[in-house]
Amino acid sequence: MEIYEIEKQYADIKQRFSLIKAQLDLDKINKEISQYQELEKAPDFWNDNHKASKLLKDKQKLIDKIEAYQHINTLINDFAIYLDYYNQKEMSLADLNEEFKQLELAFNQYEMNSLLNDKYDDYNAYLEIHPGAGGTESQDWANMVLDMYLRFCKQNDFKTKIIDMQTADVGIKSVLIEISGTNAYGLLKGENGIHRLVRISPFDSNKKRHTSFCSVKVMPVIEEDNEIEINEKDLKIDRYRSSGAGGQSVNTTDSAIRITHIPTNIIVTCQNERSQIQNKNQALKILQAKLLELKLQNQQMEKNKLAGNNLEIGWGSQKRSYVLHPYKMVKDNISGYETSQADKILNGEINDLLYYNLISKNKAN
Repeated sequence: MEIYEIEKQYADIKQRFSLIKAQLDLDKINKEISQYQELEKAPDFWNDNHKASKLLKDKQKLIDKIEAYQHINTLINDFAIYLDYYNQKEMSLADLNEEFKQLELAFNQYEMNSLLNDKYDDYNAYLEIHPGAGGTESQDWANMVLDMYLRFCKQNDFKTKIIDMQTADVGIKSVLIEISGTNAYGLLKGENGIHRLVRISPFDSNKKRHTSFCSVKVMPVIEEDNEIEINEKDLKIDRYRSSGAGGQSVNTTDSAIRITHIPTNIIVTCQNERSQIQNKNQALKILQAKLLELKLQNQQMEKNKLAGNNLEIGWGSQKRSYVLHPYKMVKDNISGYETSQADKILNGEINDLLYYNLISKNKAN
């Protein structure tokens, strides 16, 4: 970039940072940290390990907020010095560009995290994918979407665990993975909806263009057992033989579990754990997440009605289009963000998409 472009974008970052700082209330955060530190000094602090661990976790979140703010503040102030060096011909334009690139990357990540203020944003996430109608085409597309998210997680140091997966001859029939990492649910919750692919089919000998669909559902992993209460009388539990080898002779018995929540007709399955009890516990945890997500959707729909907003949320909305032929483009139908770098997106580089998801949600609220 030329110097005038750098100066313009630097001014924009400073303005956006000022808006974040105005909402942060550093004095309040520091006061809350001090209160947690006083609680830690109590002789009976560790009498309740669960409560103590939660308090320490909450304190650390506040400390992380302060440290992240201080880090970005330092980077912004340092860049003002680099500008002076350049103006005094003590730094080349190429070196200045490199320093600005580092600042921009760090600030964009910080700004994204600052938008994650909802109750469950810092929870881990379940991500579920189902192919639409179309057999092999959609099953292959669902597998491509799974690969995209797995690559994103690897690039961003998120841990993944496949909870349940039904494979097809080509692609997948369904998959549920658990994603663990900082703000996993908050970052990915905007991925809910229908993902559409347009391409020349590798399975069509006539090389015709095909359109395929798959649905993506993201749910927070419940941390507190009492977050969503489930009545055993509302459950229908089926046990069946697992379909996969599972490794080391796992899943060769009738250990798989299917749970139907009768009031909502939500069905969850789990077969990847080593025992029936473990599969049941995992399935109940997934059911809690699905019920919580349903509750959050209903709350958002009610909020939309009160605000006079008729936007729909949930499975029915077409979230994003991925076009690979006759041109390349990825367009998010909710945020309006689009890019011609479809290959990069499918390779897991979806941070910009997630960023604009959060921006659009923040504006809507």
